[in-house]
Amino acid sequence: MTDPWTAVILGVVEGVTEFLPVSSTGHLIVAGTLLDYTGSKAACFKVFIQLGAILAVVALYWQRFVGLIPGPDSSSRVVPGFYGWRGVALLVLTTIPALVCGFLLHRAIKEYLFGPMTVAWALAIGGLGIILVERFKPASAVETLDGLGFGQAFKIGLFQCLAMWPGISRSAATIVGGLLCGLDRKVAAEYSFLAAVPVMIAATAYDLFKSRDFLSGTDAVFFATGFVVSFLAAALAVKTFVALVQRWSLRPFAYYRIAIAPLIYLFVA
Repeated sequence: MTDPWTAVILGVVEGVTEFLPVSSTGHLIVAGTLLDYTGSKAACFKVFIQLGAILAVVALYWQRFVGLIPGPDSSSRVVPGFYGWRGVALLVLTTIPALVCGFLLHRAIKEYLFGPMTVAWALAIGGLGIILVERFKPASAVETLDGLGFGQAFKIGLFQCLAMWPGISRSAATIVGGLLCGLDRKVAAEYSFLAAVPVMIAATAYDLFKSRDFLSGTDAVFFATGFVVSFLAAALAVKTFVALVQRWSLRPFAYYRIAIAPLIYLFVA
């Protein structure tokens, strides 16, 4: 039986890093290597605990998700803001590019980009990108989620495709895309969280379906432990991150990425 502390550690790593601009996939690859927990079943476990992190966002922003449910009279009108059919359309526009990219490149990504070395390069490149964006981003024109436009939602979706390279970070890609589209830093972060739910559920369901042969009843406790820990860690990380971005820039996360990249590279080498 696998050490339960492995589930706890990986659950914390996933929950803390999933919605921060530091790459959860990258950290999980490295953490799994250090813990000597690799292989097909380990990959399935890492996908499964992402569900815990996803549900943390749903729990924290449940009112926003409830607001996306079209009302009985919504067929004849579009409610302004991030509500009803308009809110759903915004999320769809952000999600489609990543789904198409993931469907077309899934096998190549798994084969060539899932490794500590490629993660190290992605962390460093992403860190430099964050610094440049913080330096040259346009002035904020959207200060609430309700001000988000369709064109901005689609452009953020294109940026989300960059996260197919493990180590770039889906959160970093979408937040950076939001900043370049004129979103306020807090709005960019919150929309990044909301936009993560549909694409992560789709990607997670696809990966779990392909990995179903590696699951067994004996893994239930181990998987459940990682799931619960991931949920709690993600909820705490999201609330903390939103509070931080209202006061600071994303530069500290960029410096962290740049600092840790050579350490990962040298350790693996």
